[in-house]
Amino acid sequence: MSHIRRCRRLALSSRSKVTPWTPTSIQVATRWRAVGTVSASASRPQLRREAKEELGDRDRTSKPTPEVRYHTREREADDTASRIHRKEESKRLKAELRSLLRNIAQPVAVVTSFMPNSRTPTSPANSIDHKKANIYHGATLSSFTSIAMDPYPLVAFALRIPSRMATTLASLSNSSSPSSLPSAQGAAHMVVNLLSASQASTAVTFSRPDLHPTPFHDSSSLEKNGVPYILSQDGLPIINGVVGALSCRLVGGPIPLYDLEFLEQDGKSEPAHGMPVLGKGEAGSELFIARVLRVETVTDGEEVKEGDERTLPLVYHQRNYTTCRKES
Repeated sequence: MSHIRRCRRLALSSRSKVTPWTPTSIQVATRWRAVGTVSASASRPQLRREAKEELGDRDRTSKPTPEVRYHTREREADDTASRIHRKEESKRLKAELRSLLRNIAQPVAVVTSFMPNSRTPTSPANSIDHKKANIYHGATLSSFTSIAMDPYPLVAFALRIPSRMATTLASLSNSSSPSSLPSAQGAAHMVVNLLSASQASTAVTFSRPDLHPTPFHDSSSLEKNGVPYILSQDGLPIINGVVGALSCRLVGGPIPLYDLEFLEQDGKSEPAHGMPVLGKGEAGSELFIARVLRVETVTDGEEVKEGDERTLPLVYHQRNYTTCRKES
């Protein structure tokens, strides 16, 4: 037991001479005592030397050498350069794509529905006070297309998020299951209004909810009492003067276009990621697919001649609203 007492005395006396009295030095003394490898005849300098070597080995394993630190910095620099390169390549691709699509005329449409929480999906259309135009809302679509005709006519469009219209349609799609039977296809969730050549101001109104929060009841719009409209049989607004209007019902929930992993899995699982961090000027979107229930009558029985602006679509081309006409 003499060598154990000697280790204890050495540990106590070396607090101010060799190393601070830390858990590490305690562990060293404890290990020597447990394994009994310290000779009783070991001199104090020898014990000090072994303690320093033991503690030095631990310090070397916890602190990287200059060579390790150098390679770590090199690796971090390479990773940073790679991230910057990928980001620049992504910016270049987006710029080239936007430049190309500016040369392709896109139809301009406004989707109209109820304001969030103004109507539950199970509420009948006649339970709403339709004289209160502020229960309705609309949003200008930057992308709208027909994607199928058989066996069911389907359309698709994307909405930026967050937005009131995206919130409304997402809640409607989640609260009722779509039906494949024509006799039980249910009420429409929204109306897609295809704007005419003279309705550029309407497109601007519905694209700026910050300036026109209630476009159907907005004294700041060009129309004194808001954008004029009539109601469909489902109680949804159809904008006056449009080329055409489609009453549609969503076939499912929104598809998160910002979640690439979800898209690559063919939508077999729930979206695993929230909205990613986006840069300045970037925006996330959700894709909505809807079944066309009816093509609404928008002429009110009045005769519309060919070439009239009512029959010409509003299109977006080269960052401007314009239209297309037949060559004379």
